[in-house]
Amino acid sequence: MAVLGVDGWRGAWVGALLDGRAVRLLALPDVAAVLAVPEVSVVAIDMPIGLSEDGVRACDVAARKLLAAAGSSVFPTPVRGVLATDDYAEARAISRAATDPPRAPSAQAFQLVRSIRALDDALGEPPTDRVVEVHPELAFRLGLGGVTDRKGTARGTVQRLRALRAVMDVEEALAEAPAGVPMIDALDACAAAWSAQRLVAGSAECVGDGTTDSRGRPMRICW
Repeated sequence: MAVLGVDGWRGAWVGALLDGRAVRLLALPDVAAVLAVPEVSVVAIDMPIGLSEDGVRACDVAARKLLAAAGSSVFPTPVRGVLATDDYAEARAISRAATDPPRAPSAQAFQLVRSIRALDDALGEPPTDRVVEVHPELAFRLGLGGVTDRKGTARGTVQRLRALRAVMDVEEALAEAPAGVPMIDALDACAAAWSAQRLVAGSAECVGDGTTDSRGRPMRICW
């Protein structure tokens, strides 16, 4: 059965539907469309799922340490209370009140809040193991290997293409990609799909401290 890797894209989503080596890129308008892709055993998505009420997630700290030497960033995930607002000033106040020491989300992290909220609402309850949080850079740097340069650069793009070429027919997928899909998001979705395959096979690696959030969802990042 196929798996789906998903990366956020301008308020929508890029999906990479992977079955064996065959991969197809999809433009998905919302989370409902992501979850409705048929005959998918695992959805691996580059978006926070388990959300802390009052502090930094251990998985974010661990992922940041693993990627620090590569110069890749891992934004601290906003606390769950921040999902209640679309106002940045209010979000900063909510976060500072909930954390000790007080911490506020960066402007970049706050840009993800609507997508995090949409995913959180769509997943509902009880928790499901079918949808798993992943990080494409962990897949590229630590799993697939051969990637040393930043995404978006010429060298980094070629390195990512070579890494993916070893495990899937990535060039064919890129040639047939929906109009407008950026290269960076397409490659990240493909890396997420590779992580999904590893989750199905039981060979995926994850970081986190084994805790779950208030909705019973694991606070972990896999690849």
